[in-house]
Amino acid sequence: MDPTQTCSAFSAADEPLPGTAAHVTGWVLLEHPGAWGHDVLDGKALGENLSEELTVRTKRAGVRLMLIRRPGRGDTTPRRRTVFLAHSHPENSWCERLEVGDPAELLDLDLHRIRGGAPRLGQTVTDPLTLVCAHGKRDKCCAVLGRPVAAHLAGLEADVWECSHTGGHRFAPSLILLPSGYTYGRLDTAGSARAVEAARRGEVAAEGLRGRSCWTPSGQVAEMTVRERVSSRIDDLAVDESGAIPVVTHRDGRRWEVNVKSEALPPRPVSCGAKPKPVQAVRVVSVRELSPCSAPEDSL
Repeated sequence: MDPTQTCSAFSAADEPLPGTAAHVTGWVLLEHPGAWGHDVLDGKALGENLSEELTVRTKRAGVRLMLIRRPGRGDTTPRRRTVFLAHSHPENSWCERLEVGDPAELLDLDLHRIRGGAPRLGQTVTDPLTLVCAHGKRDKCCAVLGRPVAAHLAGLEADVWECSHTGGHRFAPSLILLPSGYTYGRLDTAGSARAVEAARRGEVAAEGLRGRSCWTPSGQVAEMTVRERVSSRIDDLAVDESGAIPVVTHRDGRRWEVNVKSEALPPRPVSCGAKPKPVQAVRVVSVRELSPCSAPEDSL
């Protein structure tokens, strides 16, 4: 693979990371140590019937199903499988772990419960759960760049799993921390380790940050902009996206209006081998503090 001709190399030339995290709030992670197809629910990994039913149920519940496996090429013999359920909104973030003997047991779960408080279906997970995309059949950048990162983090005793497509091959290696949903890209092994260590301290590392998954691209950029300006822990900031301009609120009551705009970038392949197409970058126009007192607009 020519590293200069990959989707990740084309993206790194001019595409900013902020606002590129996949928009996901509820997560279902199923351990599947065997082969993965191009798509998680294309029938190759879980069979056609189960895949079709899970496609319907996850869509109705508004959650994302991903496949996970421990780093390395370990035993693929069928056994009890780990399942993680997680919710990423800062007002109610949680992660639980359980086991199933067969993937079909996922049909016994009410996936709508993932959208609220912790359902107490499994053991509470207190340490950050680290997912590194290594879905080679989806994009070779994910395998070539992601697997070394996952192996390195596993050697540091992090709770790390290789995972299926996270959204955004061109930002590989891509890393997601749960339950927060903070998503990272273009980090080397050292930078990935710093992101995990920050999460363990209840903090958010700025290097390589793409955004928090529960917000839209505009909300992600707005939150990141405020986080750069004020001291804040993982769940201190929330974004109100109901209006035309995102409003970021700190847990202590302070609020900021962050005006953003989308900007078209030149076409580039969003996946290795794909035809080039235009992509959008989200830029900050201005930031205005709304409380405790209004401040003059700070144009960026």
